[in-house]
Amino acid sequence: MLDLEFAELSDVGRVRDHNEDYIGHLVPASEAEGRTQGWLFAVADGVGGEELGEVASQTAIETLVAGFRAAPRGEAHTVLMPRLVQTANTRIYELGKSASPGGSRMATTVVACALRYDRVVVAHVGDSRCYLIRHGLAQQITRDHTVVAEQVRLGLLSAREAAEAETRHLLSRSLGNDLFVNVEIGDRQVHVDDVLLLCSDGLHGPVEGREIGEIVQFNPDLKTAAAKLVALANERDGGDNVSVQLIRVRGVERMGMYRGRPYKLR
Repeated sequence: MLDLEFAELSDVGRVRDHNEDYIGHLVPASEAEGRTQGWLFAVADGVGGEELGEVASQTAIETLVAGFRAAPRGEAHTVLMPRLVQTANTRIYELGKSASPGGSRMATTVVACALRYDRVVVAHVGDSRCYLIRHGLAQQITRDHTVVAEQVRLGLLSAREAAEAETRHLLSRSLGNDLFVNVEIGDRQVHVDDVLLLCSDGLHGPVEGREIGEIVQFNPDLKTAAAKLVALANERDGGDNVSVQLIRVRGVERMGMYRGRPYKLR
């Protein structure tokens, strides 16, 4: 069966007085549950400048975890994950509307991954990221939902111009701003010794993907690697909350699909 180990760490940083990031996970209670339900990991980053960002991020993660736990066993993660993120979005939107007589703006990013057998499904909204680290090389497998990133994809800005733009942190989508949100989904196979890294922009802003891969490669203990990543982000910047989850694949169960049903490959 799928065998994972993980570590997670969230830090307030050196400037802010409270943490608007929130992290969560759900580990299967048995081997059978691992096959029918799988594993869930998620990071949310309450949008700075909005009211109650810490409430939005916590609501997002708690909604995802509760929904994942209650989901029908065996449901395809590619179907389940966007539904759960949309449910979280609706919940945050409604909380914002009812927070005060005139309503309150609540928003957050989210990146979540569900793992089962030998595959990971990643769902995200905003600029919290997921990296796949293989042989010490970190590949970003999510796309930032920022105005600047969209302009780069359209060819309107170069990567260098984007990195220097004052609006580089302005989100093009997030949870809670509208009743419906466009959730981006990715699905890929994982291999033994792969490491998945989920993080808020407090990490990937000051620390490059190349450095992330090197730190994970040379620190096989995931708790140590997480602590070093957070320490480097605080040393370089420290102006934002920093959150990271590291998930190492120790074993997989190769599966195929036939008419929507999984079967074991030999």
